[in-house]
Amino acid sequence: MRNHVFAAAVILASPLGLGAQTSLPPAPPPQIVTSGTGEAQVAPDRATIFVGVETRAATAAAAGTENARKQKAILDTLRALGLGGDQLSTMNYNVSPQMQYNQQTGTSKLVGYTVTNTVRAEVRRIEDVGRLIDAALAKGANDISSLQFTSSKADSVRRAALSLAVDHARADAEALARAAGGSLGALLELSSSFVPVRPVMYDARMEMAKSAAAPTPIEPGQQTISATVTARWAFVPR
Repeated sequence: MRNHVFAAAVILASPLGLGAQTSLPPAPPPQIVTSGTGEAQVAPDRATIFVGVETRAATAAAAGTENARKQKAILDTLRALGLGGDQLSTMNYNVSPQMQYNQQTGTSKLVGYTVTNTVRAEVRRIEDVGRLIDAALAKGANDISSLQFTSSKADSVRRAALSLAVDHARADAEALARAAGGSLGALLELSSSFVPVRPVMYDARMEMAKSAAAPTPIEPGQQTISATVTARWAFVPR
């Protein structure tokens, strides 16, 4: 009798097992996914100046000596104008031979050497940029290729942009929920991404051709910081 009952139980259980294997998983609850972008602007209050000196001479030693004399004068002047040792650093030093090609013979000969020395100057007062450039040019700088303007408030401005992005994502999600005949539920997931903040660039090469008596005008403009978020919300049907 016990054997008969056990066999019946197995038979009755088999259809249930087959049914469980063939049934589809339950549908996930409805959700709404939106993205939002926020932007905030800030006025740069700091700058980076790349001050270069290029010298040429018949020998590498002569070109290096002349270059060192000019760059030392520039560094001494920048320090006298208030830049500390932590604001000045050498970014590049290069010695290269200068060759002259003869088209008739198809040969080249050494005619001299070029020495370049570039110093990076971190300026913490935006109003000092113009006079620092003028002082460097007066002491022999001949390659100020660009300026980079940045802001010490970039982090707080980035968070403001992030908050605006979340607001936009929520507003879009609420509009979608209403249009679908329901309401917005709990926030399920939130992620963010940022566009790399590019320093405001200013080409200073043109300033080298100006008269020393004319001060260099500097307009840093505005820096735009952007943030994007993607949010996933629960949808609550009516």
